[in-house]
Amino acid sequence: MAKTDKYVGIHNEVNGGMTTIGKLIRDAWVFGIIPETESCEGWNYSRVNELMQQVDAEWDKYGCMVRDLPDPLRERHERIHGAAIAKARTAGWSGEFETDDEQ
Repeated sequence: MAKTDKYVGIHNEVNGGMTTIGKLIRDAWVFGIIPETESCEGWNYSRVNELMQQVDAEWDKYGCMVRDLPDPLRERHERIHGAAIAKARTAGWSGEFETDDEQ
């Protein structure tokens, strides 16, 4: 299987989009950097990296803590990430992979 230099898009991700790039995209939605309709499908990884830098700059304003987000952003974060978690669990994701090294 050939490796591609294009991102598959959050809706085509493994584990229901519960990946590093999937989280990045959801955070970009939270901060309004890209619209929630943007899946980033077909983006090259350089563009994804640029998005990461923009998202990181926004998180830095709030000490990288959800609890420090202003109410509208915190509520948006809970809605977007909560829906993603519920969808991923329905698809069989359990979250164990992300915490395997914490045991």
